[in-house]
Amino acid sequence: MAFHWILEIGNWKFHNIMPKMKTIKTVSKRFKITKGGKIMKKTCGQNHFNARESGNVTRSKRRMFQQSGAMTKALNVGMPYKK
Repeated sequence: MAFHWILEIGNWKFHNIMPKMKTIKTVSKRFKITKGGKIMKKTCGQNHFNARESGNVTRSKRRMFQQSGAMTKALNVGMPYKK
């Protein structure tokens, strides 16, 4: 149960409910969470200058890669409601 109070001053009413955790939007746009809980990120360097890359590099950049375990806890803090 959330802590709640109402303060009345004249015609004004002020409500205070415990604040929600905010999602860090840059994190939620760059990373995806799989059903199993893995955090996946896209490979960098895909926007331009790709004609000079070899075919193997181009194909490997299409995939998403799993984020390292050390960053998982920090990224979960940034996306509290995506689980």
